[in-house]
Amino acid sequence: MGVRVPFLIIGGGIGGMTAGLCLARAGFDVHVVEQAPEFGELGAGIQLAPNALRVLTALDLGPDLAAVAVYPRNLVFLHADTGRRLTTVDLGDAFRARYGQPYTVLHRGDLLDILLAACRAHERVTLESGREVVEVRDAEGESATVRFADGETYACEAVIGADGLWSRTRALVADDAPLCSGYVAYRGTVPAGDLPDSARPDDELIWIGPGKHLVRYPIRRGELHNQVAVFRSRRYRPEIAASDDWGTADELREHFADGAEQVRAAVALLGTHRRWPMYDRAPIDNWTTGRVTLLGDAAHPMLQYLAQGACQAIEDAECLARHLAAHDGKAPAAFAAYQAERIPRTATVQRLARAWGEVWHDDGPVIPALRDRLFARRAPDDYTDLDWLYQRPTH
Repeated sequence: MGVRVPFLIIGGGIGGMTAGLCLARAGFDVHVVEQAPEFGELGAGIQLAPNALRVLTALDLGPDLAAVAVYPRNLVFLHADTGRRLTTVDLGDAFRARYGQPYTVLHRGDLLDILLAACRAHERVTLESGREVVEVRDAEGESATVRFADGETYACEAVIGADGLWSRTRALVADDAPLCSGYVAYRGTVPAGDLPDSARPDDELIWIGPGKHLVRYPIRRGELHNQVAVFRSRRYRPEIAASDDWGTADELREHFADGAEQVRAAVALLGTHRRWPMYDRAPIDNWTTGRVTLLGDAAHPMLQYLAQGACQAIEDAECLARHLAAHDGKAPAAFAAYQAERIPRTATVQRLARAWGEVWHDDGPVIPALRDRLFARRAPDDYTDLDWLYQRPTH
């Protein structure tokens, strides 16, 4: 029968760690396994909107986050080619009063370190790295089984697949594959002192334009700035999606060559040793089979345009723990209630993230003109279009 494990979480990223902590705080023993030799996060910056901060604050992580985070004063949209300011979202007092939490940016590694420390400190959480899962099965009874590359098997009361975009667990409920958008990202951090004086250290800046955008915001108490440059590769074809023959460094420079001066200067500071092709999947209407369910990118991978990938995983974790507590740990009933609450919301975020990316990147004569006109009309403290995403839930 293998090793007995009460609740097993596959994946030690932000979603998996948050789920482990939420379940432990709800009174459940949980074991988190991670394929990598050590728990850690790739990438640099991460944005946490009020809907995610609400969960992390309830887990008593607010002071730890405040020690390493930055709270931007504004979110500023500009045109990538002309540099013209398009609109500003005031993230100050009015924003906090409306949503009960600030908008927060920080280093992904800092967030994972905080979650990891909290999990290690909790007596109900155990952690194991260097464990490659090769098979997940629902045993159609009192347990689910997980088999590892070394041949060992765990028999689990329940399994939560938080194993990301390329989730092995997802194969139990869907035969789909990740969808490549044809866009690619280059990411990196820059010391604050290396930026021009014109850079606003306390704002998040997003330059949008035809087939490309650039994001910059401060992290690590303002000591570093995270930069992400994204563009649609003209070389991309579905049959070469898995290769390195598209979205190359020379394409990066080509796409941003006609950008505004600040944009060109920022792109010149980016490292080009690694690229991130942009993938998502279409929403699905079921995440669960028996005692196995999905969480985070394994359930609802999304494009990054709403900055909600990690935020939605954090929401998942709170929701899952709440329903497990309400159903006295009975996984099948709790999982059904969890996905009934979460699937409509995450599917909406997935679809709107795609649409928002199209609005940012359209190169036709109509959509950019309408976008810029609507942006120009809104006031900095007009949060109408954010309420559905950031306001407190009604459950």
